[in-house]
This record gives sequence, C-alpha cells and structure tokens, in this order.
Amino acid sequence: MKVLVIGLGGVTNGGKTTLAEKLKNMLPNCDIISQDDFFKPESEVETDERGFKLYDVLDALYMDEMVTSIHNWMKSPASSGVVTEEPQKTCDNLKNVYILIVEGFLLYNYEPLNKLWNRRYFLTLPYEECKRRRSTRVYQPADTPGYFDGHVWPMYLKYKNELEENASMQVDYLDGTKSQEELLSYVYSDIIKELNKLRE
Repeated sequence: MKVLVIGLGGVTNGGKTTLAEKLKNMLPNCDIISQDDFFKPESEVETDERGFKLYDVLDALYMDEMVTSIHNWMKSPASSGVVTEEPQKTCDNLKNVYILIVEGFLLYNYEPLNKLWNRRYFLTLPYEECKRRRSTRVYQPADTPGYFDGHVWPMYLKYKNELEENASMQVDYLDGTKSQEELLSYVYSDIIKELNKLRE
C-alpha cells in the first residue's frame, strides 16, 4: 500500500476547498482533511489591542491534533472510510495507492507537517480580488470592520514571505484568478504524474 499526501494551501477564499472536492471526485481512493476543522473555539483565540480575534495564525489552531489526524490516516487509509470506487482508466494499477489532500490556509509554516508532503500547492490572489471574495462570505464569528486589512491580509503576506524565503521548500504557486477548470486540470495532471512515479 502506498500513500500520497498532497498539500493544497494558500490565501483565504482562493478556491482551496472547491479544488480539493473536485480532485477527490476525480482521483481513486482519495480523502480530504481540512485545516478549518482544527480551529480552536472563539474563547481560546487571542484578541489583539484593536479587538481583532487573531484567527489567521498557527496559535488559533489545534495543529498537534491536525498532525495526529494526518498520521492516523496515513497508517490505515483504507479504514478511514475512503470510497474505493473503480478508478478512471488513467489509474488502473493504482488500487493500492491512497491519496490524502490536506487543504488549509497555513499548511507549510508548521515544521511537523513539512516532512509529510509529496506535493505542495499554494493558491494566490491579488489583494483586491481576495478582499472582494472575502466580503461575500459569512464567517462565524463575522469579520469585524477593518479585519481583512488589519489582520487577514497582513498575516497572509507574512506567511507567504516566510515560504518564499525558505529555499528548501518546493511549492507550486497557483494563480487563484484562473478558472476552476484550468486549475483542476493542471493539479490533476500533476498528481497523476506523481502517482505514476509511485507505481514505477
């Protein structure tokens, strides 16, 4: 049995969840773990001097639990409830390969996760487009006025810069303004190449 762990990280509202779900439907033995499922309750998330809840930092997440969940999945993917449908023709010899897509906004800045990735993708958006998309979403708790400019965007830039400065980190940056079809086609082909390497 072989396991492929794919990271799908990047900017808020960049299309990570949509892309992950579409890939799951196209790939054999594929499962998703979402970082959003590991947020601490609001009462445990720090508030800064401006009254902003600091959600866009690693401390707002139960990262140890997330790492444990990924390791548990890797130990026995078949028992995780992965639907083992008849894979598409491209994947005929891949019945014993399991794929985990981990999607979230802060995947590559946490050292214990960095040993796990087979491929890392990072969705980017320009400021205006990101702000526009974010304004159409409803969050619990809701974004307070100034929150995007005061916390969300600066944290995105901070963590993205950390990645870009880390020369050992192989990350494939994706333009989140491209159509979903284009992004899906690119990432899907790339993962199939990776699967074929595993098969050799």
